[in-house]
Amino acid sequence: MKQLVCSSIQFNIALGDIDANLDKAGAALRRVADRGARLAVLPEMWSCGYDYSRIKQLAGETPRVLAEMQEIGDKLELVTVGSLPELDDGKIYNTAYVIDRGRVVGRYRKLHLFSAMREDLFLAAGNDSLVVDTSVGRLGIAICYDLRFPELFRKLALAGAEIICLPAEWPKPRLEHWQTLVQARAIENQLFVVATNCQGVQGKLDFFGASRIVSPLGHLLQVAGEEDTELVATCDFAEMEKYRQQIRILEDRRADIYGTP
Repeated sequence: MKQLVCSSIQFNIALGDIDANLDKAGAALRRVADRGARLAVLPEMWSCGYDYSRIKQLAGETPRVLAEMQEIGDKLELVTVGSLPELDDGKIYNTAYVIDRGRVVGRYRKLHLFSAMREDLFLAAGNDSLVVDTSVGRLGIAICYDLRFPELFRKLALAGAEIICLPAEWPKPRLEHWQTLVQARAIENQLFVVATNCQGVQGKLDFFGASRIVSPLGHLLQVAGEEDTELVATCDFAEMEKYRQQIRILEDRRADIYGTP
């Protein structure tokens, strides 16, 4: 069974400043690659944050951002995941891109839009979940507010996800919810979760960071504080398979009673 070195890259997103955020992300990706990482997860909307006043203009820059990320991923032989504003047919989506060593191999449009931050007024919701085969394994993708909907995570697990990548912009004061739910999603689905939150102040919102990498048993492999941080941890797939054999949660489900996600 394989082991995978994965990373969560937490930083303070400069609101609306794509070039500054690209510089931060690129430098961090190079550092984690030097530490052996092959999978790196960036925050939600990491290129610009929720700059609603210019969101359409900023979304128009996403192809340029993707091109640079593809070049970086190719050189570093990394798989990267992070969400960006996507402009398509006049609509803007909060879309997580999976870039496998220079190739975009999957994209996931956020299903659950957070009305408390007016996301539903400016962005369109996606309609499909995503589990994608990559050079580092089968990745399931979710974004921020999706964390509160366990049905989605169970669907990803049933579709064979080994690691769930969760970019987020989860603000204060709901730290306890973030901590508990990330850990719960890993335990109940017996898989790894790499959850990357941003930190710092954007407008009226204050983000606490607290990114984390969690094992299928709920062990906190790495946890961030409230500063720019690059977490690096080893995911042991043998441990995951052993746990799944000991406690057969997915096999013991009663889909005849409560249905299939």
